[in-house]
Amino acid sequence: MGVTLTRTAYSPNIKERRDFSCALFDGQGRLIAQGAHMPVHLGSMPASVAKAIETFQFEEGDVVILNDPYLGGTHLPDITLVTPIFVPSDLRSSPFAFLATRAHHADVGGMTPGSMPLSRELFQEGLVLPPMKLYKRGEPNEELLALIRANVRTPWERMGDLRAQLTAHEVGKRRLIEVLDKYGATSVSERFQMLLNYSERMMRAVITQIPDGVYAFADCLDDDGINDQPIFIRVRLSVRGSQATVDFTGSDPECAGSLNAVAAITQSATYYCFMCLLGDDVPFNAGCYAPIRVVAPAGTVVNARFPRAVAGGNVETSQRIVDVVLGALAQAVPERIPAASQGTMNNLTLGGYDGQRGRYFAYYETIAGGMGARPTKGGIDGVHTHMTNTMNTPIEALEFAYPLRVERYELRDRSGGEGKYRGGCGIRRDVRVLCNAQGAILSERRRFAPYGLHGGQPGSKGENVLIREGKSYRLPGKTALDLQAGDVISLRTPGGGGWGAGDQRAVAGHPHARKSRMTSGETKS
Repeated sequence: MGVTLTRTAYSPNIKERRDFSCALFDGQGRLIAQGAHMPVHLGSMPASVAKAIETFQFEEGDVVILNDPYLGGTHLPDITLVTPIFVPSDLRSSPFAFLATRAHHADVGGMTPGSMPLSRELFQEGLVLPPMKLYKRGEPNEELLALIRANVRTPWERMGDLRAQLTAHEVGKRRLIEVLDKYGATSVSERFQMLLNYSERMMRAVITQIPDGVYAFADCLDDDGINDQPIFIRVRLSVRGSQATVDFTGSDPECAGSLNAVAAITQSATYYCFMCLLGDDVPFNAGCYAPIRVVAPAGTVVNARFPRAVAGGNVETSQRIVDVVLGALAQAVPERIPAASQGTMNNLTLGGYDGQRGRYFAYYETIAGGMGARPTKGGIDGVHTHMTNTMNTPIEALEFAYPLRVERYELRDRSGGEGKYRGGCGIRRDVRVLCNAQGAILSERRRFAPYGLHGGQPGSKGENVLIREGKSYRLPGKTALDLQAGDVISLRTPGGGGWGAGDQRAVAGHPHARKSRMTSGETKS
């Protein structure tokens, strides 16, 4: 499915960067298998499938579309399609399985091109799609497709990317039916359950290796782009036997800007951290997160309520959730956890009217940075980390598709934190607009640097710069601006934190970390 979506997508964001995920669910909506695509989708796609199952009676040929973050989505550019799979010999029964794809569409309307604005409410971020049938019994919902085209800046591209998702579903459906024809529904269903049981056993075995206790950690987001106050995320990780509870009680309230995360994002980021402790040969499915309980109080920045803005919660807050969960785990299993990576996706959107091509364009990209140093080696330079698993947009593809020119693309020398092992370096990417355009940046770690571990030094903070007529102007971490032809946007991304060269159980620069171990008389199961 993933290969098909990559090959048939229209937008560089999906075709080149591969900002999408594909997954298979059983008839109950339990995740059975997911491609090695976007970690931020790991624990959040099941919410979309669950909402689709709750909303509709499915028939052969149906396809449900949705992007509403408060009804199973993440943020509006992530459009999810859900297709039921029936046993070929009994199309009138309930679905045997479901296929789902989630792809980040480069524009879904809203205040600014790219649909990642400095918003204050969900309605400013683009077209909201509750669960609806895009196809019914194999027939397209032309009225819905017309509604989508009328509300986006690049309708031809949106239709092309939706068709690519549908094509991926057709490939997945054909493959799964081949398996059902060969082995039978009963046998395949038994194997589904065996996979779930196996992954749960493996996750429980990993949690059992973590010393029982309570491990607390906190870190903060720079600001929400509306107010300049830092936003704290706090976690208490409780481990007992083969169970883990990750409690975000005490995190700051939901904010005025768009850095609010819905509960599915918080769950997804948390599951990802534990998945990193598993071996590469363990399949990710619903069994993996069965032993993990996530507590995210409603009304906080990690479980926002409708209609709070959420465009940045998916991309930025998810990264900080990873930082705090890994910070807590670093106290429990210090020999396994890296220092903080860049902690941001450095979201850049540009758009406007391309007079040379005679149509609007909308460009979206996340920019790589430094990976945190690891307990046995340094961090990787210039790579996407944690909740984003994308590639970059190649310069040739970017300049072919958009009225943009990449003028500088290089590593930021010595931007990784020093230590026994050095953090990875961030990068500098300068993009010149060749026509008047609107731009927006959602970025983090511009005020507070990625932390080092066990005496390692923090990574360098990032910078955003506008270069106009040879003069440089420092930009805030979150901004929207009107650009003139010839302007250059320069994103200089954070480096990763260093590891080692100090107290082997201290978290460099973080007084918020504390730890409590087993009380007398408790035993490890």
